[in-house]
This record gives sequence, C-alpha cells and structure tokens, in this order.
Amino acid sequence: MTLHTLDTGLFKLDGGAMFGVVPKSMWQKLNPADENNMCTWAMRCLLIEDGGRLVLVDNGIGDKQDEKFRGHFYLHGTDTLEKSLRQLGFTAADITDVFLTHLHFDHCGGSVVRTPAGKLELAFPNATYWSNSSHWDWAVTPNAREKASFLKENILPIQESGHLRFVDATAATLPTELACFREIIFADGHTEKMMVPVLDYKGRTLAFMADLLPSAGHVPLPYVMSYDVRPLVTLGEKERVLRQAADENWVLLLEHDAQTECITVEHTEKGIRVAERFRLNEL
Repeated sequence: MTLHTLDTGLFKLDGGAMFGVVPKSMWQKLNPADENNMCTWAMRCLLIEDGGRLVLVDNGIGDKQDEKFRGHFYLHGTDTLEKSLRQLGFTAADITDVFLTHLHFDHCGGSVVRTPAGKLELAFPNATYWSNSSHWDWAVTPNAREKASFLKENILPIQESGHLRFVDATAATLPTELACFREIIFADGHTEKMMVPVLDYKGRTLAFMADLLPSAGHVPLPYVMSYDVRPLVTLGEKERVLRQAADENWVLLLEHDAQTECITVEHTEKGIRVAERFRLNEL
C-alpha cells in the first residue's frame, strides 16, 4: 500500500465558528484571522494505492459553484485535485473508489463536475462512491442548520448515476473494495454518521480525521466547532479517539490544517496535546 496526500486548494471560514466557545484571544494564536475574522483552511484529501485499487478519500470543494458561492469562502491557492492527481501520474479516470467521510460541500464537492453544456456528471466516471445509508438520508433531507452545507448538485447525481454504494455501520467486516481500511470509526457529533477511516501503514496506525479533528489546533477537548450538530457528542468521540491515539502512537492525518499534514499526540499534565508534526511522506 502507498498513501499520498492531495491538496485541492485553500478556503476561509469564520474563526469563531471553527473554534466554538473558545475565545478569539486564545484561538487566534493557533490560526490567525484576517480583518474579517476569517481563517485559512486546507482541503486535503488522501489517495490510497492498494493492489489494483486506487481509493480517494474525500475530494474538496470542486469548481462548479458560482462566483457568489466561491466568494463566501475566499477560495485561493494554486492547488487543485486534478493538478495533484496529475503530479502523481494519475487522472480522474484511474480512481476506482471514492470514499466520502461525509457530504458537506468542502468534502464532496469534487465528486461531480458541470460540463460546458451545464450537465452534471461524475468527476470519477469509473469509480464506486461510498457513503452510508444513515448519513445519506440525513444529507438528502437536511435539517435547517446544515442545509447550506448539503448541496443537492454534489449529492444527487451520485445516486442517479448508479455508482453509489453504502458501508454498513453494523457489519463485522468491510466491503472487499475497501480492504485498505482496518476499520471505520462512525462519529455522530459533527454530523450524522461521519466516517473516519483507519489504516495500517508502514507499521503504524493512521487515521484520516475528517472533521472529528480539523486541525492540530483542535486537539484540546473544548476546541469543538460551532458547525457540529452535537458538540458534546463530538467532545466524547474526540476524547476516545485521542486517548487511543496517544496510547498507541497513531498518526492522525488532518484534512483542514493548512500548515500541518500529520500529528501524533501524547498525554500531558494539561491533557492530550500534540507531540509531533510532520508530512505523510516523512513516515
């Protein structure tokens, strides 16, 4: 198995929303805000080469939204998913599986493209797209709080294409197509049944943390996003994963940290804190 991180661009989100009840005087030391209180975040994806399969975990925001939408999030940077794939010698047609941790637009927007004629088509025409039934139902009939994050044009074309399959949260084993994963952690704090994949890699355990741990700055337990629909559930889920990660020296791959790709964590007198920061290719 070979793992690669893929950078798909940068965007900005309100710092207060990203750090919840933590005051700005504390979080701005971790991620400085601009004059509009916006902080820069990555949209980092994971590409897994495993035998004959090429599995993409999440795919960023995509490029089919209009300028008004893009302006809300200050999209910037020179990286795109297509460019990052090309640098590794791959194209979208090579992807066999697209694993979506959840269906918020900054994680799944690259799943679907809009043609010059205005038609919505799969960005990865040969891939199986993976979600789970509980989260899918949650996303296609969204609550008012998350409705702006679940965009129909990112989601419905996947089902209409016939390329959608679900991971069974209650099954003892994973589908053979996803054998690269040792397990999937299902988390309900950020949104219903978000999936955090865990892999064995180079003698280490690696977890792609999605929005359970957006950045290294979110390691202290109270640092929970205001976007989370059940923040106290997130608190417990994050604590359980971080304790196991500290006990077993896991590598935590961060999707939204613009500066840091991977961390390990350790137990300290102040609680669990970051131990090391490094790039995935340094393993």
